[in-house]
Parts: sequence; structure tokens; C-alpha cells
Amino acid sequence: MRDLARAAAFLLALSWRTDRRRLLGAAALMLAGYAATPLIGVALKVFTDAALARHPAAGWAAGAAAALLVFELMMAHFAHLAYFELGELSELELNSELIELAGRRADLRQLESPQFADGLALIRADLVRTREALTAALQLAGVLAQTAITTAILAAVNPLLTVLLLAALPPVLAGRRAHALIDAAREATAEQVRLVSHLLRLATTAGPVAELSVSQAGDEVAALTSRAWAQLAAAEQAAHRRAAFVRGAGQLVFAAAYAGAIVLVAWQALLGQARVGDVILIITLAVQVNAQVSGALGLLAVLQGAGRTARRLTTLRAQAPAPEHLPAPEHPGPEQPGPEQPGPEQPGPAPGRLQRGIRLDHVSFAYPGRPAPALRDVTLDLPAGSVVAIVGENGAGKSTLVKLLCGLYQPTAGRIEADGTDLRALGADAWRAGLAVLFQDFARIQLTLRESVGTGDLPRLSDGPGIRAALRRAGAGRVAATVPGGLAGLLGRGYGDGAELSGGQWQSVGLARGLMRPSPLLLILDEPAAALDAAAETAIVASYRESARRAGRAAGAVTVVVSHRLATVRMADLIVLLDHGRVAERGRHADLMAAGGQYAELFELHARGYR
Repeated sequence: MRDLARAAAFLLALSWRTDRRRLLGAAALMLAGYAATPLIGVALKVFTDAALARHPAAGWAAGAAAALLVFELMMAHFAHLAYFELGELSELELNSELIELAGRRADLRQLESPQFADGLALIRADLVRTREALTAALQLAGVLAQTAITTAILAAVNPLLTVLLLAALPPVLAGRRAHALIDAAREATAEQVRLVSHLLRLATTAGPVAELSVSQAGDEVAALTSRAWAQLAAAEQAAHRRAAFVRGAGQLVFAAAYAGAIVLVAWQALLGQARVGDVILIITLAVQVNAQVSGALGLLAVLQGAGRTARRLTTLRAQAPAPEHLPAPEHPGPEQPGPEQPGPEQPGPAPGRLQRGIRLDHVSFAYPGRPAPALRDVTLDLPAGSVVAIVGENGAGKSTLVKLLCGLYQPTAGRIEADGTDLRALGADAWRAGLAVLFQDFARIQLTLRESVGTGDLPRLSDGPGIRAALRRAGAGRVAATVPGGLAGLLGRGYGDGAELSGGQWQSVGLARGLMRPSPLLLILDEPAAALDAAAETAIVASYRESARRAGRAAGAVTVVVSHRLATVRMADLIVLLDHGRVAERGRHADLMAAGGQYAELFELHARGYR
């Protein structure tokens, strides 16, 4: 019952917030239509008795029955128009909230949690039923009103007939049990559902399909999909079979009571204690009660699903930190040399300009569910106005360090400071407003070129000259020239006939987006030349050198460059080599080469590849 109460409160609050006028109108129309249904039985009773007695009231009763039937159909039609539109608006609002909860988090760790991912997948699957759930809530209110009227009519004929309504309890309880069985199966197969969705995306998305075709692995992926889908379908079918048996047992109880009610009134008629019209009335009402119970079972099942969606959404809301806060560490890391400083209740503003720079003070970080830390006791000073290069092999912790600097993760030990202020003491949005970033796994935003680049600095989304300047600085001027429609041209073919870009072209558009903010405090380029050829790489190196100088002069910005290509980091003021999450070496290129350590070995190894 808690799920039903939660569902009703959730849907009513959502609908009231979305469009209260439509909600009240749909409810009034629905209730009027449902109230007319049992009155049709009363009109048929009057008609039957009057017709047998050859009384003139028979005509009026027949007309009343027809009018009530037409009225019932009209109310249902107009109510449908109102609640259908309301359901669409409510679904849109829920989708917007889900995007907000999943997409604007202060910390990304929850998004990488399997439990969070399962909950998110289940909510996304259930949100498409919002219209159905809202309809069910309104119809259930109509059924309750209809049941109250039916009860009063039955009691007037014979108080014993009210037992017919009590007999509806076993089917309701059976329906709840059946739905619990199905829901348990869905919970148990949530991971399998995500696997099937992933395999389907692989088999139907252009990029993966091309790779699978070349490697001739398409049949294997199809076979994996079929096996996973068969396992999923078998588990769901078994749950539905058990649920059908439970529902059937409940309906059998009601069927016996239904038959008993008809026999009782027919016997009274034979004894002269009831009229023929009473028999017609009871048969009509019994049919209606059966429809009410069957309908209520389906409506309760839908509402129970909505209740679970509401519960899961409540859990997501509780897990989401306030968007303006950067959360404090959840637990101490394996190494604890640095001081811990919890953030204040009210976040402070980010500095307008860096005077000293950014400091990582004994920072460690471990991903949820992984015992080994990705970063271990990292202490670094990134001076204001400097260019810092982060290098190292795959898995060394470079991208993790970048996301920590962006506040997307929080250290499990130690702290990160900007001009001596812990980032946790700053508002997350305020700090990120001073960042300009190109991530290694950058987004391919398939909107217009203007929007794909302009989202890097939303206040300048309509700044055509600024967007063109960012494209030039990113070496993407030729990309803009080849897109039909220029800045107004669509990129990608995800939902329209847009320009299809190569991997390098997409990366240059992503870099332009990262260069949109004119005076960032922190400029981060994570593998900026990963998808570029040698000529484009040379141009990018020159471009980000100029961008770093300009940002350093404007706001004392720190520029962080992460790259596997050591030739692109020689110009850095400070080079940091990470090895298994630790700082192995640091210094300028010339000093590190002279030291003959790990950096020098890596540089020589890379250099031999170009000779």
C-alpha cells in the first residue's frame, strides 16, 4: 500500500505542478463519466418493470438509459483529451529532472556506480509509462466513486449483496502479489537489460558496425545478443507464468461470489420477494463490478510501478549533492599525510584571477569498488600562468588527475587548493565557470556547428565572431568551411542529415569548444592531438601555446596538457611524469632529459618512432 500511496502523491503533485487546470478538468470529466455507469443499471431496472407493467414510464426509462450511455462515452472522450496532454507534459518534466539529476552532478562517482546505473536504467524505462500511470490514477479515482454508488444500489436491493464487493479483495491481494513477482524478476535482470541494450547499440550504430564488419565479429555479437535476450525473456516469462497463476486464483474467488449473487436475486424473484427488474439490475451491476475489479487490478499494477519509480527517483534525489557544492571526501584514503578540510555550508566565490596557482596537497583517489588507488599521495604546485604537462603510460592516473582538478571527483585523501582555498570551499558551478577543458573522451555534440562550439561558453552561444575565433585557434577553420550552412549547419547524422566529420575533425570542434571561454582560470587539454595527423598536431601545439599565454596574461591561468606524444609537451614550464598513480619525476624537459630517468627513456622511445 505504501507504493500506491506514494504513486498517488507523486502523480498528483507532478500533475498539479505541471498544469493544475488540466488536472482538475480531467478529474471532473472522468468522475462524471464513471458515476453515470451504475445509473444505467438503475434505468434498465425501471424500464424492465415498467415495460412488464405496460406503464408509460418505460419510454422515459429507455431514453434515460440511452442518454446516460452517451453521456458516459462523451465524458470518457473529453477526459482522454485532457489527461493525454497532461501526461505528455508530466513526462517531459520528469525527463528534464532526470537529466538534471544525472547530468549536473557535483561528483561523477555515483554515475560510475553499478547500483546507480541500474536505478537510472529502471527509471528511464519506467518514465515512458508516465501517461499511463496518470491515466490509471484518474481512472482509479473514478472506479472508487463508481464502486461507492454501486454499493449503495446493491444494499438497497439486498444488504447481503454487498458481500459481492468484499469478494473483490482476494483478486486485489493476488494482483499485488503477482506484480511483486514480476517486479522482483525485473530487479534481478536489470544488469542483463543493460547488457542487451549495449549489444544492440553495438550492432546498430554506424561506427561499431563498421569495425565489427571488418573484424567479422558481427555474427558473434548477434549471437551474444540472442543468448542474452533469451536468458532475459526466460526469466521474465517464468515470472509472468507464476503471476498469472496467482491472479487466476484470486479471480476464481470473485467468480464464485458473482454467481452466488445472481442465484440469490433470481431465487428471491421466484419467491415473489423481488421484481424481474431487480434481477436485471443485479446482473448489470455484477457485470460492472467484475469490470471494475478487473480494471482496478490493472490500474493498481500500473500505479505500483509508478510508486516504485517515485521511490527510485526519491533515492536519486537524495544521492544528488547540491549543485553548488563540491562534496567532501567520503572516507580517508589508504594514505593520510595531508590535512582534511570539510567544505563550509555556504560555498564561497571562485577567484577572479589566480595569484599563486593551484596546489595538490597529498592527494589520493580510489574509484568506488576498486581497492587500488588511481592516485597515491600526489603533491604538486601548478604556478599561476604556467603550462604544466602531465605524461605517463596508460593507466598512470592522468585523466583521473584532470577530473579531480575539474571537481568532477573529490580526493579520498588530501585536498586541492586554488590560491590557498580548498576547492570544496568553493561553489562547484563557480569553479567550473572558470574552466576550459577538452577531455580525452570529449562529447560529439550533434547540433549545429554554432551550438556544438558555443556550448563551451553559454553566454556567448550567439557570438558568431567569437565562435569563429575559437575555431581558428583550434585549427578547425577548414572544418567550418566544409560544413554546409557554416555555423548554422548540422553536425553528424544522429537525428538529421548533417555533415559527417572524421575523428580528428570532431576533436578540433571539441577543442574549439574548450577554447570558447576567453579568460579561464584553468585550461585543460587531455590528449588534444590524439586523433590528429602530424601537420594538425603541429598547428595545435602552436595554438594551445598561444592560448596558454593569453589565458596566463588575462587571469593567471594554469594550462594543463595531458599527452602521450612527448613531442607536444617540450614547451611546458613543468613536466610531471605519473607512474602507477604516483609522481615519478617532475621538471623541465631539458632537466629531465639530462637526468636520464624514466622520462628520458620514454622520450627517446617516442623519438625513435619518428626517425
